[in-house]
Amino acid sequence: MTSTPDFTLGIEEEYLLVDPDTGDLAPAPDAMMQACRDALGDSVTPEFLRCQIEVGTPVSADIAQGREHLAHLRRTVARIAADYGLAPISASCHPFADWRDQFHTDKDRYHQLSRDMGAVSRRMLICGMHVHVGIESPALRIDLMNQMTYFLPHLLALSASSPFWQGSDTGLASYRTTVFGGMPRTGLPPQFSGWEEFERSVQALIGLGILEDSSKIWWDLRPSSKFPTLETRVCDASPRLDDTITLAALIQATTRMLWRLSRQNQRWRQYDPFLIAENRWRAARYGMTEGPIDFGAETIIPFGQAVEDWLALIAQDADALDSQPQVARTRDIVAEGGSAARQRAVLARAMAAGATRDEALIELVRHLIAEFHHGLQPLPNRDKPGN
Repeated sequence: MTSTPDFTLGIEEEYLLVDPDTGDLAPAPDAMMQACRDALGDSVTPEFLRCQIEVGTPVSADIAQGREHLAHLRRTVARIAADYGLAPISASCHPFADWRDQFHTDKDRYHQLSRDMGAVSRRMLICGMHVHVGIESPALRIDLMNQMTYFLPHLLALSASSPFWQGSDTGLASYRTTVFGGMPRTGLPPQFSGWEEFERSVQALIGLGILEDSSKIWWDLRPSSKFPTLETRVCDASPRLDDTITLAALIQATTRMLWRLSRQNQRWRQYDPFLIAENRWRAARYGMTEGPIDFGAETIIPFGQAVEDWLALIAQDADALDSQPQVARTRDIVAEGGSAARQRAVLARAMAAGATRDEALIELVRHLIAEFHHGLQPLPNRDKPGN
């Protein structure tokens, strides 16, 4: 009999580094990156652009340990960045920075990426959040990936944090998805009959010299190329730590729910990717202000109703994983409207108080700096930004 998966967790976040006074992006000094490496080891790495930094937790047995690990990473990066006059923010797009002013990290992998993708790669001034759930069986990873795709638009809507691009309101909740969509091998994963078909497809591109390995497949959900995990990549970066943790808990519990159904000879209905892509677009465009299509009921439902239905589905799995409080916080995210709505509100308040648009955008960056420290008090080495 197949053993129960561990459902362990790994959480990766990408941050942007900014000047707290001007709000603009700033490249990470080599000395700062080395200080982060000295303090955090392999849990911190440079990202494609020099103004970015990525962190990844160690394998976490449960969501409480995952939060402990990620809080430590956030605190440490913020403390070291402050020593160099910088501050991290966790949002998928900077409110006003111009991608043409940025430079990629001096690393062979990124030189190759720039050569392969041309200007498309230079526009990648975006950040995301990835969640790994431990699934030892390769066959089970593919089976669960096929079913889990249904929930990706819901996760995107909850996480959306990129309404602005180069100083303009895009009208979208997650503009990151449109920027990243310019890269190949992105978006919803294909449906595979099993692990063997997935491997054949990947090896076809490796054999042609197009890919080095499956790490250059950037779907919203994929079997990890490095770990025995299913990696969810659809989410925008969350400014607040506890929102990241809630999303991770949702992903973990939903994965377990789908596995539990399989133990009962049941499975989640798989819909055509064409239909799921429509919900993905709705999530990117509207966030939570417009709900998803319920394909079973053949109607559009309010997002809050979709969440309540979802939470009911995974209630016993959250119990089994001891993640009930974190999963329940989903309702708080819905009630507050999410990061995209908060960012628009900050900009509107600043301008209503007499700020110019440029001044209001700087105030918005300060808001994002403060949100990075939400739940990490006290702030390291400086007063709270925006005070």
